[in-house]
Amino acid sequence: VGEGTGLGLATVYGAVRQNHGMIEASSEPGQGATFTIYLPRSTTTTEERADKEQNACDGGTATILVGEDEPGLLQVTTAMLKRLGYFVLPADSPEKALDLTAKHPQAISLAILDVIMPEMNGRDLLARLSRLQPAMKCLYVSGYTANIIAGQGGLGEGIFLLQKPFSQKELAAKVHLVLSGGEKTD
Repeated sequence: VGEGTGLGLATVYGAVRQNHGMIEASSEPGQGATFTIYLPRSTTTTEERADKEQNACDGGTATILVGEDEPGLLQVTTAMLKRLGYFVLPADSPEKALDLTAKHPQAISLAILDVIMPEMNGRDLLARLSRLQPAMKCLYVSGYTANIIAGQGGLGEGIFLLQKPFSQKELAAKVHLVLSGGEKTD
């Protein structure tokens, strides 16, 4: 509390690039910094985009554990997955994720884990979760780039990573890829 995560500009940059835009930055000593965001104009309506995105998302019926310490992101990701038809176990901390997994009587098909959380990173959490659910697959999510994650020790070879921010369509596609045993591309 009281300190940022350092992801603010990285997250904005990711969102702008994802939408084919650009950012112009200018700074002067004693005057502060100005960031100007340029996004392409859209000719479709909000309703048309929502319909298109919903049609592009195939869902499923698997059980998915979501480990995310940021309350807003946990809520949005949970809502997206539920709209896709998945049964979701939301966990706002590593300990909660371990507790939910230990108490869940059926198989959990997938864990979606934030790479960096307080108390425990995603890689260490997965190692502990795998003892409880050995067949569970994993999709990591992060606002950090793959290069930054690699500089922090990385996640290992052949992992699935979804960059934040992501749309429901991107989440659906990546979840489908992981659950279907698709080839790892990250």
